Amino acid sequence: MAKSAKKKTASKSAKSTKKTAAKKTAKKKSSGRKPNAAFMAPVTPSAALAEVVGAKPLPRTELTKKLWVYIKKNNLQDPKNKRMIKADDALRPIFGKPQVNMFEMTKLVNKHVKA
Repeated sequence: MAKSAKKKTASKSAKSTKKTAAKKTAKKKSSGRKPNAAFMAPVTPSAALAEVVGAKPLPRTELTKKLWVYIKKNNLQDPKNKRMIKADDALRPIFGKPQVNMFEMTKLVNKHVKA
């Protein structure tokens, strides 16, 4: 009897793993998030911000991407604490101080865009 009990539990666990794997793939396919329209609306950067990302209106997501490309290209992240961003001559008018936190940067950049 002990042998048949082991076989039953083994087959049950194999079936349950197949079911959970099928459920996980089904969830991934059905959970299609739509992007927020507010993020996709083009915004116009101020003159100071336009020096870094360009003067053409672009969505906030693209503006943030271009800003990060500029920061990484010019090596403006603090090497010890990557969350801190050093302001160079182009970013100092936007930030208003020599160094900002990356989360604070978003708030400061929002002051330099027009919807």
